[in-house]
Amino acid sequence: MARTLLAIYPRPGHRYDEMLDEDGRVREHWRNLFIHLDGVAPETMRQRLEFVDRRIQENGVTYNIYADSQGQDRPWVLDPLPLIIPAGEWQALSRAVAQRARLLNAILADLYGPQTLLAEGLLPPALVYGQHGFLWPCKGIRPPGDVFLHNYAVDLARSPDGRWWVIADRTQAPSGAGYALENRLIVSRVFPELFRDMRVQHLASFFRAQQESLECWAPTDPGERPFIVLLTPGPYNETYFEHAYLARYLGYPLVEGQDLTVRGDTVYLKTLTGLKRVHAILRRQDDDYCDPLELRGDSALGVPGLLMAVRAGRVLVANALGSGLLGSGALMGFLPAIARRLLGEELSMPSVATWWCGEKPAQKFALEHLDDLVIKPAYPTQRFEPLFGRDLKGAARAEMIRRIEARPHAYVAQELVNLSQAPTWSRDHERRLLARSVGLRLYAVATPGGYQVMPGGLSRVSSSAQALVISMQRGGASKDTWVLADGPVNTFSLLKPVLGTPDLVRSGNNLSSRVVENLFWFGRYTERFDDTARLLRVALSRLVDAGGETTPELEAVVELCVLAGLVAPGREGKDGAWVPVESRLLAAIFDAGAENSLAAAIRRLLWSAAQVRERLSGDHWHSLNRLQRNLQAGQGRREDLGGALAFLDQVLLVSSSLTGFSMDNMTRDHGWRFLVVGRRIERLSFLARTLGATLHQFCSQEGRGLEWLLELTDSIITYRSRYSRQPELLSTLDLVIFDDSNPHAVMFQVQEVLRDLERLGRGLGDIPGEALAREARSFSQFDLGLFQLAPRDACAQLAEQLARLAAAGHELSDLLGMRFFTHVDAVTHQTLAI
Repeated sequence: MARTLLAIYPRPGHRYDEMLDEDGRVREHWRNLFIHLDGVAPETMRQRLEFVDRRIQENGVTYNIYADSQGQDRPWVLDPLPLIIPAGEWQALSRAVAQRARLLNAILADLYGPQTLLAEGLLPPALVYGQHGFLWPCKGIRPPGDVFLHNYAVDLARSPDGRWWVIADRTQAPSGAGYALENRLIVSRVFPELFRDMRVQHLASFFRAQQESLECWAPTDPGERPFIVLLTPGPYNETYFEHAYLARYLGYPLVEGQDLTVRGDTVYLKTLTGLKRVHAILRRQDDDYCDPLELRGDSALGVPGLLMAVRAGRVLVANALGSGLLGSGALMGFLPAIARRLLGEELSMPSVATWWCGEKPAQKFALEHLDDLVIKPAYPTQRFEPLFGRDLKGAARAEMIRRIEARPHAYVAQELVNLSQAPTWSRDHERRLLARSVGLRLYAVATPGGYQVMPGGLSRVSSSAQALVISMQRGGASKDTWVLADGPVNTFSLLKPVLGTPDLVRSGNNLSSRVVENLFWFGRYTERFDDTARLLRVALSRLVDAGGETTPELEAVVELCVLAGLVAPGREGKDGAWVPVESRLLAAIFDAGAENSLAAAIRRLLWSAAQVRERLSGDHWHSLNRLQRNLQAGQGRREDLGGALAFLDQVLLVSSSLTGFSMDNMTRDHGWRFLVVGRRIERLSFLARTLGATLHQFCSQEGRGLEWLLELTDSIITYRSRYSRQPELLSTLDLVIFDDSNPHAVMFQVQEVLRDLERLGRGLGDIPGEALAREARSFSQFDLGLFQLAPRDACAQLAEQLARLAAAGHELSDLLGMRFFTHVDAVTHQTLAI
């Protein structure tokens, strides 16, 4: 059977193969995995691939591709076969990575300090001062422990002779460690026995070292415990999933620049209960965006005054601001001499041969050997894809030469490396291994005892056999990286085995105002898409039941849809053409461009969920991802009434699961209470508007049935259990308006909102709920007996009171926003127009 797997596996010719040696035999450290793959049934591997894809979808693992049509929704791509590194090779590799991290940290300390490297000619001044990566405001700043480079990543490629070469250094805000961890959690469950038997080293100790190091170096006052946050640019960043993932794993609040403020050279997090000092910031944001006062003035992502706090020694920023300077590939050719000068050591792992065109001899060599080289930007702030000299012909070649000669310092030329190949499992064949180019990104974290290297990493494979560049932005895939141990495996867990009294934490104190605001709107949007789906399902059901005829119930529901802004009136367009009800209802479901459509409501829900990703459980994300997939599938059959009804049923099932997770799985902190208040306010508004419109309909045209209204308010089963007769107005109104034991009744929403406001007030002070409480008292005194004496007058009065109640709910929402989200107690200032 071995011949079957290897018979069509491409033999390496001019490059190294990770699995096979030069004689085509399986390498010793790959043998166990290969034997397993060779004997596994195709159906089993198909199930494993489905498991990988399902876990990625359910966990919402994404990598945003700016130019991709899927945008933020592009799933992470993971090949289940790991890249395997034997213990002996790893020891040398990890030592070399740790040495390189020490060297780069020493270079940063010198360039932002005495600058002996420039004075002694070991680095050209133009290479430092000629790029935006050198931040002049950071000159002279010494971070705690003299550590500039807390997190370091290096991209490696293996040459044809098997040696590892450095392709790129990542020194600003290295990405990928979170993806590597997620890959590990998935792949270790794909091959659980192999993972155990092959003694694969675990990753938790690396992340624990990061936690302990930040706690060690964070500047604190006596008696303070360090408070650490993870700073993200926000959901539009391509690796936002990783930011939220690591924040949850490390136990750090995920914050954006607007969540932080600087007062008296101290950084604070704006929380519901006031300002909380921040001692350390693990940043995933580019250097120059971090402080609009001293760095990049047009940045809307940074924290004004952050650099002042760093300069005063009141906050630790990891990595130090200005560390992106060393992301320049132009530095690689100077590192061997610098290593001898600063470390007194030879550089253990070489960089790929690099020529900075800012030096005349290097420029001349690059132009003479263009066909054998790759042209890359010299500085990280430049944005263009690598250009292969052998592919440049005619006018394109002449233009490239002209650009290099005009701005030589902006370009580097690197040797073209024939990347090694590794096996991947084919998704298009029943049983086949494919060979793909592979690169390895390794990670190191600074500790008081030196740099510790993650015993694993992020392996990346090309999207096709012909691809010369490995890039996730170009659609590449990833692999888990298995580093084998030569002894017992360290089973350390990031979770503390024993917690003492100082470790005890009660949730809610570290919630930023932005997070709570998004939880509030997550609650509102969850309820809004549920209400919208119920209304549209009732309408479509009546349309199907009517068989094309117009019935009073159908007219009533369609009128409500028009009043809610879900569907347009029957006539629209310049010619006033009649649009069938069916078309209008289907558009209200699937038209994402319509402001009040169900698709738009789902989009808003997904957006608000993305803002608080680290606060939602995995179950939440499973349901949200299922909702998105259902919408995408439903839009493909939008002309089908049966498909639309099935889609609405699926949506309401997801809504029920989201409600269950929110009510049963979330901690009852301030954020949860605002989420629930948001849901109650939204449901109150929907019920009040819907019932008010129904009362007006009843006044103008009697004889319409009410069963559809009970179905809409999810109260029909309760009604039937109480009354063995057709729905009547008085009993229906009592159930869906005044019955405070019915979770879909108006009074239930009001009482629950007031109860939650009272609980919030115990921790946050006075809550602005007086207007709602006043309207609730007036509403509770309404005399249902009026319906027997003067039903039309009673309908009008009750509809008016429902409108006032809905207005009080909207006012409460605005006041909560001003008080707790924007921190404005009242809008009393006048605007003077001149």
